[in-house]
Amino acid sequence: RTNTNIAGRKNKIWASPVSVLSVSMESEEEPNCDLEMSDLSGLKVLKGEVDLSNNSTQDLMHDEDTPDGGWFSKPPKDEDATEPDWTQLTWRDKLPRILPFSLLIPEEERRRVQANNGEYNKRYPYSGNVVITSKYNPLTFLPRNLFEQFLRVANLYFLVLTVIQLIPGVSSVPFYSTLVPLVIVLSITAVKDAYDDIKRHFSDFRINNRFIEILTDNGLIESKWKHIKVGNILRLERNDFIPSDMLLLSSSEPHSLCYIETAELDGETNLKVRQPVTETHELQDNETLLSKFDGYVECEPPNNRLHKFVGTMTWKKNTYSLDNDKILLRGCRMRNTDWAYGLVIYAGHDTKLVQNSGKTVFKRTHIDELMNRLVIFILGFLATLIFLCFIGSLVFEAVYGDDFQVYIPYATEGIVADTPVKIAFLQILSNLIVLNTFVPISLYVSVEVIRLGQSLFINWDVKMYYAPNDVPAVARTTTLNEELGQIEYIFSDKTGTLTQNIMKFSKCSINGVKYGDLPEDENDKGKEVGLSQSVNQDDDDVEQKNEGVMLEPVDLKWNSYAEPDFRYYDETLVKNCRDEEKDCYEFFRLIALCHTVIPSFPEDGGPLEYNAQSPDEAALVSAARNFGYVFLDRTPCSIVMKMADRNEDVEYTLLHILDFNNVRKRMSVIVQDQNGKILLMCKGADSKIFERLHPDSESLMKVTLEHLAVCVSPHVLNSTIDDLTRIMHTKAC
Repeated sequence: RTNTNIAGRKNKIWASPVSVLSVSMESEEEPNCDLEMSDLSGLKVLKGEVDLSNNSTQDLMHDEDTPDGGWFSKPPKDEDATEPDWTQLTWRDKLPRILPFSLLIPEEERRRVQANNGEYNKRYPYSGNVVITSKYNPLTFLPRNLFEQFLRVANLYFLVLTVIQLIPGVSSVPFYSTLVPLVIVLSITAVKDAYDDIKRHFSDFRINNRFIEILTDNGLIESKWKHIKVGNILRLERNDFIPSDMLLLSSSEPHSLCYIETAELDGETNLKVRQPVTETHELQDNETLLSKFDGYVECEPPNNRLHKFVGTMTWKKNTYSLDNDKILLRGCRMRNTDWAYGLVIYAGHDTKLVQNSGKTVFKRTHIDELMNRLVIFILGFLATLIFLCFIGSLVFEAVYGDDFQVYIPYATEGIVADTPVKIAFLQILSNLIVLNTFVPISLYVSVEVIRLGQSLFINWDVKMYYAPNDVPAVARTTTLNEELGQIEYIFSDKTGTLTQNIMKFSKCSINGVKYGDLPEDENDKGKEVGLSQSVNQDDDDVEQKNEGVMLEPVDLKWNSYAEPDFRYYDETLVKNCRDEEKDCYEFFRLIALCHTVIPSFPEDGGPLEYNAQSPDEAALVSAARNFGYVFLDRTPCSIVMKMADRNEDVEYTLLHILDFNNVRKRMSVIVQDQNGKILLMCKGADSKIFERLHPDSESLMKVTLEHLAVCVSPHVLNSTIDDLTRIMHTKAC
C-alpha cells in the first residue's frame, strides 16, 4: 500500500487507501497550514491554506458501503437530525466530504451519479442538457464572421488596399472606390452566414424546449429538455426522442424491454432492444418507488464511443454491471414501447451524440481553396508587374527626373521625394492602387449567388422528391453543394447505404430439393417463376402469363398472418409446409427462431410487423410467416412461434444467442422445445456452413451449390439465398 503525505508546518494529515484516516495536532495554537501534494500522477496539485480551527484529534472512517466509497465523519446517532448547512461548517466538518474529490481535483476519470440526489450531483461540474450547435451569438458574430471572411485572400487584399488609399499623396482615386465594393461583398456573405446560423439557433431552441416528464418528490412534472439535470429520472412515452444518455430502469414491456430506433446515430432504421438491470424491473411505473430509488452509478467519463459503455450500479448494497445494452442514448427514438423510465447519466454536451458531432467549425470548400489559389496567382502576377514598374520608375527618375522638376516638383502634398529611390518606392503604392482591378472582388459574390441558386435547384428537384413519405430534398446549407459535383468514388460497406435494399423471398433449396420453379414437363419446361416475375407485381389479382401459360399465385387464405402482397407459385412447397414435411418443417422452424427480429402490432390494429437489423433477416422471417411458421413474440427467455395451419402457439425456451459478426459469418441460437429437447440452430454464409458439414454430406453440398448457382443468376434480384439453404444445420450441429 502507499500513503500520501500532506505535510503542513506542525500538522500532518496522513491519507492511505485503507480504512482509517487520522488528523493529529502537534500544536495547541490555532495555526494556518499550507497544504502541498506531490507524487500524485495524473492529478492536479492543489495548494492552499486550511484553517485548523479545532485542536482535537478526530478519526475519519472509510465506509465501503457509501456510494462514493469516500471518507466520512461518524455521523451523530440522532435519527431526526437534518442535513447541515455545509456553507457554515468548519474545515473539519467539510474535510471528510471534500477529501476524495475536491481536495485532489482529478480530471474526470469516472462519472459518479446518484439518482434523486441533486445535492450530491451538484458537487461535480456536470454539463446541463442545453445543446448549442450554432456558431455565432450577437456578441461574437461580427468579429468572428469578419475573421473568417478575411481568411479569403481577395478580401484581405482589398482591405490592405483600402488602408493604403487613406495615405495622402499616394492614391489617385478616393478610398471609398475600393471600400464600398468590399463592404458590399462582406455584407452579402455575412447576411448569408447569419441566415444559416439563425436556422441553427431555431433548431437548437426547438430541441432544447421540447417537453419531457421529470420525476420529483411531488410526482411527475412536465418540463423542458434544457432543465434536465444529471441524476434526474425521466418518463418517456412511445415515439419520444430520448433527451439525454440514460440508464434504463423499467418499461411497459415484459421484463422491461425497450425498443429504440437509432437512425440519427448510425442511420439504421431497424429497431434495437435495450433491457435494464433485472432488479429495477420491479419499479415498473410506481412513482413512489421510483422517487425513492437511490441507485448509485459509477461509470466511464463522457466519450464518443456509441457502442461501448462500462459502469456499475450500486443499489440496496448490491452491485450490478452495466453495459451498452442498458443505456438509452440521446438522439434515439423509443418505438413499440408505451412508456419507460430512465436515469440521466450524461446530459447536453457530455452525451455521446454531441461528443461525436464536435464543434461547429468554419469549413472551406474546394471551390474556396481554388479561388484562393487563383487570387494568389493573380497577386503574384501583380507583384511582378509592380516590380517591373519599380525598376522602370527608378531608371526613368535617375535619367530624366531632373528635367521634369518644373512641372512635377519632388515635394507634393507634404511628401518630400527628392531622390529617384524615394520616388520609385512611392510609385509602388500608386501602382498597386492603379492595378487593383486585376483582382476580381466580385468573384466571391458571383460564387455565392451560384451556390444559392444551386441549393434552390436541389430543393425544387422533382426527381429527388420521395412521394411515399412526402419528403423533398432539402439543402440545409449553401456552402457545400458544389462538393456533390466533385465526387469520383463512393466506398460503402453495404448496398443498403445507396439503395432501398428491398429483399423478397424467391427460391430455396431444402435438403437437395429446389423450390420456386414450375414442374418441368413438355409444356412449360424451363419456365422459372420466382422473384424475377413477381417482385414488381402490385395488383392483388395479377396473373402471370408466360408463352400462353397462365400462372396464378398459390392461395394463402388459410394463413391469416400471410402478407397480402406476397406472391408464390410453387404449390409443392406450400403443401409440404402445411403437411409439416420433416425437412421443410425444420427449415422454416429454424428461420422462424434463429434471428434477432422484433415483432410489433400497430396501435391501429393492423397486421403483425417485423423490425429487423437487416433486410435479409426480415425477408427470411417474413417468408416463414407466409408459409405458416409465424414468429409471434419474444422475451429474453423465450420465443413464441405460431403454426398457422393448426392455429397453435409453440413456445421455445431461449437459452443463448450467438450473434452474427464479420468473423463468424453465422448466427446460432440454443433453444429448448416443449419436450425438453435442446436444439442448436445455425444459419450463415455457405462457406462457413459447408465447412462444418459431415463428410457424408458432400453430395448434398454439390447439389445445393448447383441450386445456388441458378438462384443468383443475373435476372434474379434477390441475393439472400445464402441464408436459405441451411437445413443441413441439424446434421452439422
